Amino acid sequence: MSKATLFRLLLALGLGTGLGLGLGHGDPPAPAIPAPAPKPALNVEAVRPELRELPLTLAANGSVAAWQEAIIGAEVGGLRLVEVHAQVGDSVRKGQVLAVLDRERVAADVAQARAALAEAEATLEEARLNAGRVRRVVDSGALSDQQVGQYLTGEKTAEARVRSAQAQLDQQSLRLRHAQVVASDDGVVSSRSATLGAVAAEGQELFRLIRQNRLEWRAEVTAAELRRLQPGVAARVAVPGTAETVGKLRAVGPTLDDQSRNALVYVDLPDAAAAGFKPGMFAHGEFQLGTQTALAVPQTALALREGFSYVFRLQDENGGIARVAEVKVALGRRDGAWVEISGAIGPGDRLVAAGASFLADGDTVRVVR
Repeated sequence: MSKATLFRLLLALGLGTGLGLGLGHGDPPAPAIPAPAPKPALNVEAVRPELRELPLTLAANGSVAAWQEAIIGAEVGGLRLVEVHAQVGDSVRKGQVLAVLDRERVAADVAQARAALAEAEATLEEARLNAGRVRRVVDSGALSDQQVGQYLTGEKTAEARVRSAQAQLDQQSLRLRHAQVVASDDGVVSSRSATLGAVAAEGQELFRLIRQNRLEWRAEVTAAELRRLQPGVAARVAVPGTAETVGKLRAVGPTLDDQSRNALVYVDLPDAAAAGFKPGMFAHGEFQLGTQTALAVPQTALALREGFSYVFRLQDENGGIARVAEVKVALGRRDGAWVEISGAIGPGDRLVAAGASFLADGDTVRVVR
């Protein structure tokens, strides 16, 4: 066996290095054995980042509250509640009777005032007759000036007493009407303090009403965020695990809180009650400020490691085999399955479309369609 043949055999077995086997000047050099090609770690598909119109949003937190509340109280004092027709949660219409006070006492006062008015009208009729007679004989000198004055003054006094009696009757009639406690607007009863048999004081709150069952979201925003908001901006509001609805910014608060340095903005929620919202709920929302073009990739192209996000760029592609390079990116807005990214990535790059979590920097992959 020649030295060249022996050397090639030992080299194939990994034993030829360092043995000092010399080859004759006439022997041909041993051919180099190529290193085996790396095995692809994964079969992947390629995707390119896209320039997409992504929504511009502003997130905020706040509470759901009644748009306006109406307090319905007793307008007549000292009367006993004999009927209560509304309970918390009832939907009521404007003018609907919610409770009834004892009317008998007021009805007696009305009858008394009506009788006083009739008496005053009779007195006025007599005074007018006397004054008429005096006017017919005043030029004859049959009556002194003092007597003429008394009769004419009596007529005016009787007229004043009739007006006073009429006012008393109107007042008692008004008290009789107010013995029925009615709803001042359409809405939903949010609280009830009316108790059957209790004697209500004048002005005492008996019911509280959410006017028109209309709710709003009172969101807190910073001074910098406040400049981006204008009335009419749409907002999507959600109570986690409960409901979601869409509203519109109605008003921006004119001042900022001295402690938090935040301002309140008021968002009308026309369908909130039907969606299950209740006053007092804490809600998260996003104001829709338009769209802006940005570079985005599918969510599946991202790998999260140690709190950072990465994508894998395909490079050195040859015959469907490529090497991947790990590139750190920053995430931005989301639109469905697409996520805005920023970093050393451009629209022309080809990225691993899915399975990035199973790859490492420098891995070899097979690109499939």
